[in-house]
Amino acid sequence: MLLSLLRHAEAVAHATNDAERELTPKGVEQARRVGEFLRAHGGRIDAILSSPFKRAEQTARIAAEKIGVPVTMENFLASGMAPQHALEGLARYSTLAHVMIVGHEPDFGELAAALMGLSSGARLHLRKASLTTLALDKLQPGSATLEHSIPAALM
Repeated sequence: MLLSLLRHAEAVAHATNDAERELTPKGVEQARRVGEFLRAHGGRIDAILSSPFKRAEQTARIAAEKIGVPVTMENFLASGMAPQHALEGLARYSTLAHVMIVGHEPDFGELAAALMGLSSGARLHLRKASLTTLALDKLQPGSATLEHSIPAALM
């Protein structure tokens, strides 16, 4: 299975509550660039799953529009997700060849580190609108190989 982690694009700093923070104009452009990059270089993506937080959903929908894949909202991807919780939520999609998830830091950095078998407490820093793809032998810690991690500025 390929698992692509797309961190949400740039969002406004403040809103009534954290879940309602929207993308900035720069964030909209970042998400558009990611979608165009995926259309040109991403291969087939079977499912796009998004955090229900507005900035993640907007990022997912803008990118998905470019590649023609529907977005499924998944509460397990909300900000504050632990790696084990992510693995439990992703289990429903484990038969698919390529799944993209859209969410938050530091959650995605911790998930990527756990999947690659890095030491406890380690994490990667994934920039806003970066696309990180892991190849997984199994959906469990230590089973992944990093395929690439590309910041939006290079897409």
